[in-house]
Amino acid sequence: MVNKYHFFLDETGDHSLSFVDPNFPLFLLCGILFEEKELAKAEEQIKLLKNEFFKTTDIIIHSREIRKCEGPFQILFDLEIKKRFYEKVNEVLENAQFTIVGSGVNKEEHIKKYGKGAKDPYSISLAFIIERLVFCLDKHKPSSVEVKIEKRGRKEDQKLIVQYNSIIDRGTYFVQPDRIRRLIQKFDFQSKSENVIGLQIADLCAYPLARHILRPTVPYPSFEVIKNKIYCDENGMYNGFGLKIFP
Repeated sequence: MVNKYHFFLDETGDHSLSFVDPNFPLFLLCGILFEEKELAKAEEQIKLLKNEFFKTTDIIIHSREIRKCEGPFQILFDLEIKKRFYEKVNEVLENAQFTIVGSGVNKEEHIKKYGKGAKDPYSISLAFIIERLVFCLDKHKPSSVEVKIEKRGRKEDQKLIVQYNSIIDRGTYFVQPDRIRRLIQKFDFQSKSENVIGLQIADLCAYPLARHILRPTVPYPSFEVIKNKIYCDENGMYNGFGLKIFP
């Protein structure tokens, strides 16, 4: 019997090399891997959370709006509600069974090191994440996975497809292309309006990873909640294994 998995990709920061925000010079791509039954459990818990705080499951969880108390998350201006909301989100994330793979590019350092030869941060991150996805699932043979990513725009999505096709045609430094093609059954784009809960969980994980990379010595509670879910080696080390920082 083939083990079926779902892999959701979300990003934080701007991948363009033409502009670097000195306050947030990082582009980060975050992938979260769910076994199918575990995904169903997490989806149910997120729906219960939405109903508890918003009386509907139609709300799209978006970490930026949460942090800024925008849109439906204006209810978080009430500090008591905010406290309960964060506690519930943390509880759901802690209990959910999934694996995180993240790849960040410090654009400032990347440009300094490679100049005009600097590669697109999205391309670099996607190759690493696909490679580590293969490594993660090597432990669960035989298995297959469907990759889902949020639509960004026709031009951006087309560019991403080209990058993905290049990876499955050429492979990566450590993974031959046939291994990738056997494993990934689908690479699919979904719009935000489709309310894909896996993508919303990936969104909740992406910013804490980026925040940790930018300020590793500054404690960040949201990172502490998810750090044990990052793909790691046999000694529990995730740096360079499930969380890679370029250059």
